[in-house]
Amino acid sequence: MFDGDVIAAMEQLRHDIGIPTQLRQLGVTEAMLPTFDTMYANAGSVTHEMGIEAAQLVEDAAGVIAHALGCVPRELVFTSGATESNNLAIFGYCLRRHTTGHIISMSTEHKAVIDPLKKMERLGFRVTYLQPSAVKNENGRTQFDGRLDLQEFEDAIESDTLFATIMLANNEIGVIQPMAEIAAICRKHNIVLHTDATQVVGSASVNVNQLDVDLLSFSAHKFYGPKGVGGLFVRQGNRRIRLASQIEGGGQQYGVRSGTLNVTGIVGMAKAIQLATEEMEVGEIARKHGLRGRLYRGLCNVFGELPVNGPDWRTEDGDPFRLAGNLNCQFPGFEGQTLMMLAPDLAVSSGSACTAANPEPSHVLKGVGLTDDQVRSSLRFGIGRFNTEEEIDRAVDLLAVAVRRSVK
Repeated sequence: MFDGDVIAAMEQLRHDIGIPTQLRQLGVTEAMLPTFDTMYANAGSVTHEMGIEAAQLVEDAAGVIAHALGCVPRELVFTSGATESNNLAIFGYCLRRHTTGHIISMSTEHKAVIDPLKKMERLGFRVTYLQPSAVKNENGRTQFDGRLDLQEFEDAIESDTLFATIMLANNEIGVIQPMAEIAAICRKHNIVLHTDATQVVGSASVNVNQLDVDLLSFSAHKFYGPKGVGGLFVRQGNRRIRLASQIEGGGQQYGVRSGTLNVTGIVGMAKAIQLATEEMEVGEIARKHGLRGRLYRGLCNVFGELPVNGPDWRTEDGDPFRLAGNLNCQFPGFEGQTLMMLAPDLAVSSGSACTAANPEPSHVLKGVGLTDDQVRSSLRFGIGRFNTEEEIDRAVDLLAVAVRRSVK
């Protein structure tokens, strides 16, 4: 329990270390603070009033999150984030009643899916990693924009295919997969479908029934909630999915995921997704789309025309194939890492943020057909809720300065 003096000290600390005012005013922090001070009980201790109060907070939060995803609270399992959710979905379903079988995925999935699938292979399962479909660019050369070829997906199905996991939107190149169409194929062949929707939940509309998926992973920090908390949608009803627990203990969350619930994180996640949904309703997606165009045009003014990695949003009306806030492009003649080092005030990435310490080239960019030199010259930009036109222009200026430094 934290007393009022400690709470005040926490507020002062946030101010002293420079957390932006807009973040503090969002309401996420304010929603979480009572769980440190006056509503701090274990949500599993429902034999006394304080525990019941904490349980009610979780129930209310589950209702908010379920509403945003188009499901019911009973279909949510709270986890430490999408990595745990992905592990729970893959191991929880495949190992519950099977000792072998066939799984379909893509070579460009996040490592939080690829690595569990590698373990499944070591356990005796077979995994097919589909490559993105090939398309012709304006110069007639073959490129891969990251999209899954539906016919190749169906052709890969075998008699014992039991599970498929396809990322809803890629974290590096922003490509959005046709999940409803993938789900229709899975329904026809009685295959359970999981999607890692981490990049999409809170950034674009996600309805589990429209997507028709069986399992869906997400993380709170992707929509400005607290780190270390997320969830897994597990379909119930007529097509009920049963999972084997991966964490044993007190039998919390219907026995699927034991452990004391992170009440503070869950409350913050609910508030964050509520705010993110409200932002989408007032044009946030279109705003980010405009900022991305401004950023790309500014970069091209400095570097010349830059090749875009992934779907080219400029050729698609309504941008149906790429997340609005994602830009990944090549800087021919420059090392992406060098540009990053010469512009340390600019928060960009040369690959996945989760593997930033890994010196190996991005497996996603390699998977969409880029050469090693093209991969090394690439940078990924993420445009968020609080970015402004001034910050976009500042990013271009910082990279222009980095160029001048690199040629000295």
